[in-house]
Amino acid sequence: MQLRFLGHSAFEVKSSGGQTILIDPYLDGNPLAAVKSDQITADFIVVTHAHGDHLGDALKIARRCGSLLICVYELGSYLASKGFQTHNMHIGGAHDFAFGRAKLTIAWHGSQTPEGQYAGPAAGVMLWVDGSCIYHTGDTGLFYDMKLIGELNRVDYLLLPIGDNYTMGIDDAVKAVELVRPRVAIPMHYNTFGLIEADPEVFADKVRALGRECLVLQPGDTV
Repeated sequence: MQLRFLGHSAFEVKSSGGQTILIDPYLDGNPLAAVKSDQITADFIVVTHAHGDHLGDALKIARRCGSLLICVYELGSYLASKGFQTHNMHIGGAHDFAFGRAKLTIAWHGSQTPEGQYAGPAAGVMLWVDGSCIYHTGDTGLFYDMKLIGELNRVDYLLLPIGDNYTMGIDDAVKAVELVRPRVAIPMHYNTFGLIEADPEVFADKVRALGRECLVLQPGDTV
């Protein structure tokens, strides 16, 4: 399994079977992104919620590649009405795909379409690919059920926002690491624009003080 950080909250996951999964591919509007939308392909695209910096370029990529969009029911119904192939899920539900397994988790945040339509609750996603578990929290505030998620699952890579204002800030994200107890924590959703400026090295130092590994990835870096 390869996990590549594309910038902001966007990640690319490649399985040993050759499938490519994108999560929240906000690329063309992100000056810090590692690639543009026409430089990447996807078999599956997970959209945690419909805000522009997460839905991003998912529709451009899906239209060109015939990707399957994975998201909550309300957002999936909206996307299906526009002619896209979707797999609708909901919080707590899991499903097996060609790459492995996906499960949606709660995320304390909002969601609306570009037209201002309610798009269901925001979500996080857990992906099991080639024996590794990736937990992308989506945009979220800190919540205590993260402890339960960590107790029920061995999380290898925890991808979590640190930019504050719209999501957790550094200290709340450090607490999330303490609750989930992942093998590796990776910060995201910071420094893309002024309101979410944060120093990932401060986060990394605090995570390492807990005895946990932290990787600060630059856009384009691969694990």
